[in-house]
Amino acid sequence: MGRFFFSFFFLLSILCLLPLKPVVALPLHTTSRWIVDEDGARVKLACVNWPSHREAPVAEGLSNHPVDLISKRIASLGFNCVRLALPLFLATDQSLASLTVRQSFQRLGLLESLAGFQANNPSMLDLPLTSAYQAVVSNIADNNMMIILDITSGLTRMATVFSGVPNVVGMSLRNELRCPKQNVKDWYRYMQKGAEAVHSANPDVLVIISGLSDGTDLSFLLNQQLELTFTGKLVLEMHWDGLRAGRAGETSNPNKLGVDDNRNLNCFFGLAAELDFDWALWTVEETNGLMNWNSSVFQRISALQSPLQGPDVSRVRPHKIILHPPTGLCILWESWTEPLKLGPCTKSDAWGYTPQKLLIVKGSYFCLQAVELGKPAKLSIICTKPGSNWDIISDSKMYLSTKLGDSTTVCLDVDSSSTIVTDACKCLGRDDTCDPGSQWFKVVDSTNISRRPILQTS
Repeated sequence: MGRFFFSFFFLLSILCLLPLKPVVALPLHTTSRWIVDEDGARVKLACVNWPSHREAPVAEGLSNHPVDLISKRIASLGFNCVRLALPLFLATDQSLASLTVRQSFQRLGLLESLAGFQANNPSMLDLPLTSAYQAVVSNIADNNMMIILDITSGLTRMATVFSGVPNVVGMSLRNELRCPKQNVKDWYRYMQKGAEAVHSANPDVLVIISGLSDGTDLSFLLNQQLELTFTGKLVLEMHWDGLRAGRAGETSNPNKLGVDDNRNLNCFFGLAAELDFDWALWTVEETNGLMNWNSSVFQRISALQSPLQGPDVSRVRPHKIILHPPTGLCILWESWTEPLKLGPCTKSDAWGYTPQKLLIVKGSYFCLQAVELGKPAKLSIICTKPGSNWDIISDSKMYLSTKLGDSTTVCLDVDSSSTIVTDACKCLGRDDTCDPGSQWFKVVDSTNISRRPILQTS
């Protein structure tokens, strides 16, 4: 399935629950741990990274596809945001930035790419590189998506260039700091300067800041906050790389990170749903990018694209969903004549998890119950029977386990027809060849999920 890389965005504290409105009133700001629109409604950034910071500094893929086709593909897959990388010299070296796309390809001897660009995006070929970058931003906005600029220098200039472009909702100051001399003192010094420069030039955008060690470490903020003259615009960004996570956490326990990239991703999806943070997926192009993935990948991601929580609990009915991270689907109850099955989380029943460890359908007397080893689970109104109390077990905290009347321990599982069954719990030992995926479920806080928003800029 290829390499997965996520940026995920944290704010500074935690609250809960509000469904996303169908119209997003820009610009955005922050309240507690949430990103919200002008009306205070939660806006969850579900982004994809689109690199344009390579040696030829144009958005990747434009030699293979028209820019509008790529933007429409991103939007059709449920993403509402593009994190568009920007190279250093495009912001700081005017002589290079003034080169046209054609001249840039010719200078690098990329004649095959030049021919592809001519065929797919002829109107952009003779634009200066900065103008070509702006044309990509404009096309993303035309397709009803928000843009986060990921830049490394020239902050004031680029913030000024895109001031007044409402769909540019955020600017990321620096991607993956990895200098051998990186240190906390310099981080505070230069991140403060960069954040103030961006906010001064464009007070509408979110200011997005990443940490040290390839963007994985912000722990020092527990001891000292970043002091800024503005409020309501700061977003903290962390990076998670499936390959890096595997190397760092080698283990023979299949319920811990480090076994393989796919299992890391399943575990990460469970965490992402539980914390409901905003995120950006790598990447549009490259060898295994978004343009080449099959539909099963996006089914898994779709459950994370809509907000599950938000800043206002007064107008919603808090409940839980039971997510199956390996598929991105949730447990559904459709009728008495049909067994429980996996289906789209937007159609999920509202579940509750009680102090007695009952999984109940809220607003009813029904609870989830295991009947027999290898048989479908069912809903019952007699919730005192064996098989009705569900423990969340293992290091992954993603097994739902109960005991039958004969004291046999079983776990919730999914069979080949997507039917919810109970079976012997698997992969709880140290066999790293065992795949626990079918038995991984996450009980997640949620509210009603609404459709993808339409952006409102005036």
